[in-house]
Amino acid sequence: MTPLTRTSSRIMPVRTNLLRNAARRAKRTPANPVIRGIGVAVPENSILQHEAADVAADLIASEERSKRAIATLYRRSGVASRHCVIIEPAIEGQPMTQNFFERRTSPTDGGPSTGQRMALYEQSATRLAVAASRDAIAESGLAAEQITHIVSATCTGFSAPGFDLGLIDQLSLSRGVQRTQVGFMGCHAGLNALRVGQAYCKADLQANVLVCATEICSLHFQYSEQPQTIVSNALFADGAAAVVLSPGCAERLACGDGDAWRLADHASFVVPNSADLMSWRIGDHGFEMTLSPRLPDLIAESLAPWVDGWLAKHRLARTDIGSWAIHPGGRRILAAAAESLELTPEQIAPSEQILRDFGNMSSPTVLFILRELQRRQAKLPAVMLAFGPGITIEAALVQ
Repeated sequence: MTPLTRTSSRIMPVRTNLLRNAARRAKRTPANPVIRGIGVAVPENSILQHEAADVAADLIASEERSKRAIATLYRRSGVASRHCVIIEPAIEGQPMTQNFFERRTSPTDGGPSTGQRMALYEQSATRLAVAASRDAIAESGLAAEQITHIVSATCTGFSAPGFDLGLIDQLSLSRGVQRTQVGFMGCHAGLNALRVGQAYCKADLQANVLVCATEICSLHFQYSEQPQTIVSNALFADGAAAVVLSPGCAERLACGDGDAWRLADHASFVVPNSADLMSWRIGDHGFEMTLSPRLPDLIAESLAPWVDGWLAKHRLARTDIGSWAIHPGGRRILAAAAESLELTPEQIAPSEQILRDFGNMSSPTVLFILRELQRRQAKLPAVMLAFGPGITIEAALVQ
């Protein structure tokens, strides 16, 4: 054996130890959080859009012209069916109906009070949140007691204790789980909640974060024949979505999560001089939304330049993006986003599908689309986009 060979034999164990130590360090090095599981839930009963238009007309239409306007706006919404907690099961072949709202008796009748609507929210939100979260935890492979943080998002109701405490009780989570709520931010709050979850994962390498967005939009049906209010009534529905996040590591194979989807980055942009184009305020008879018909044009003008600048920071261009999860605030808003970003019909098909089958569920909606992308084994990287009052654009990059 030559001296060189003997020297090599002594170095080999040292080199092996160095590699092992590097793998151990990689496991401890913070990296982009891993999406370990996604779960979604909707109320058991759904209603077809033409049936929903009939219900709306029966409740608020004061004349035949108003009935025709309601039917037209509902038909043009891009929604085919919605799941709502207020829907009663069909009996003996009769169409779906509801018994929470009563027909308007006068021009000043606003329907159930905000207090009555909040009571319905409290009865319904926990059930949906638990169902979505249970599925997300099961898909993650974690035990319930391993969840260390809950990040909840909602803008359609409030109560204390809230549905996050319901998650602890009904899913047997640790009594020491840390809770944060992202409240009243609107349709993009699912992405804000993911951002908070990502921060927890990067700050604590032992964290397992349950993000849960839950909305009961149907209880805010408004007694108004104004076109923008009819559009809101035609779009919104109920649902919950949950995501389990865990810290990633720098060396994927060492961690065993080589194929996992990861949250790489988040970004936010408030469009100047746009605060009056969308609002969501608490009224005496539910929460009241305003939607300007100028909103789609603003998105078409503002979205692409901002997205391009954000992606450039990651040395990416729009052509590098494999798939898109765009919150369908409405058919016109989705079309404006697609026009601005120069996307094909195939690229926005998942967003159109969720809008068609479930309606706009506010904050959970973009997470429904993310789940659909995973189901389709969509190409990465993926960009998630959502819009809300501000006008605010929220984005997330998934790799």
